[in-house]
Amino acid sequence: MFDYMDFLAVGPGETLDFYTASPCMLQEPSQTACFTGLTETDWQVHRVAQSVETQSSSSEDLFASPLSPLPPPRTYKPCFVCQDKSSGYHYGVSACEGCKGFFRRSVQKNMVYTCHRDSNCIINKITRNRCQYCRLQRCFAAGMSRESVRNDRSKRKEKKETPKMTIIETYELTAELGCIVEKICRAHRETFPSLCQLGKYTTNSSSDTRIQLDLGLWDKFSELATKCIIRVVEFAKRVPGFTGLTITDQITLLKAACLDILILRICTRYTPDQDTMTFSDGLTLTRTQIHNAGFGPLTDQVFTFAGQLLPLEMDDTESGLLSAICLVSGDRQDLEEPSKVEVLQEPLLEALKIYSRKRRPSMPLMFPKVLMKITDLRSISAKGAERVVTLKMEIPGSMPPLIQEMLEEMENLEKQKHSEEEQRADKNITPTHTHSPCPHST
Repeated sequence: MFDYMDFLAVGPGETLDFYTASPCMLQEPSQTACFTGLTETDWQVHRVAQSVETQSSSSEDLFASPLSPLPPPRTYKPCFVCQDKSSGYHYGVSACEGCKGFFRRSVQKNMVYTCHRDSNCIINKITRNRCQYCRLQRCFAAGMSRESVRNDRSKRKEKKETPKMTIIETYELTAELGCIVEKICRAHRETFPSLCQLGKYTTNSSSDTRIQLDLGLWDKFSELATKCIIRVVEFAKRVPGFTGLTITDQITLLKAACLDILILRICTRYTPDQDTMTFSDGLTLTRTQIHNAGFGPLTDQVFTFAGQLLPLEMDDTESGLLSAICLVSGDRQDLEEPSKVEVLQEPLLEALKIYSRKRRPSMPLMFPKVLMKITDLRSISAKGAERVVTLKMEIPGSMPPLIQEMLEEMENLEKQKHSEEEQRADKNITPTHTHSPCPHST
């Protein structure tokens, strides 16, 4: 009958307004004839009467009846064990939280209790903690089930052991990084033979007691050190991108890192059972002999570092990458293009990280542990520079030229460090005085 109608909660009088006033409504002819005889006043009276008559009924139509009251909280019988307030049914009987927990722990841990009286103690909420034996017997007598505890424990265990989604990181070298790793590893092996490739031999020279310097061992050691430096230079030239640096930066990096790499290499040839180290020609010296060969007070620090390398179980690839990272360090002093050096170091760091994590999937912290050894190496090298200064005064002749050239950078840095420290000390003590330069700072 109607094209459109909104359903509204209104009274009968208002409904009539919709029929007569709304232009959107269609009116039946019979309805129109019936309504024309009524005056406006009649309509008003009729509407008031309708409103009064239907006020109660229309209110009921407009508003829902109030909600029914909530059911009373569920009540349980007192605890069957101690008569305390029950928190529900636990392990088959109505029990309080205290007795529930006591019974569960006793069953899970297979506890064995002893009564110090006649095994017939009174158990209530006051005395329940005085005798565990009688309390447990009371639990069983009340009907608590040992099997229910086991089933509950199994459910909890299954819930805890529900497999969680874990993200397993996979580490794979890209083709570019794989090529770098291969080149570094080959360069390391060809310039530093492994311990198993060497024919070990020993010497009895000053093997028992420490002395200031054994000249025979020093001559042998300086000869081997010269050969080792040459091999470090060969290794450096084969590090990808190294020869692309300026000649000045190549020399600066080599002089700064040479002692780091030499110490790292000799420490990888440490034999802890015999407390010996093996040099590149197979010469194997004890701790005392290495001290007497020229290491002096540096000896124990070097051996300590060698012992710290053992748990890392570094292979040739990791040793080579760590050596290359030591070499290509953009924080060395007096570099012409430090940013270019840093760019060369980035893929080496990434390669070492991926390789070490792939080699030890369950040891994600191995990479930072390996990398931190650079700090230890630099500390030992700084001590080595100090040792060079004193060694010059102990040997009868001059220092071998290649050793002198490679270590002079460390020596100069050490002198510069002492000079700066003395200058700071002078400024702090007598800031207004002018001091003559230190004799050894020129």
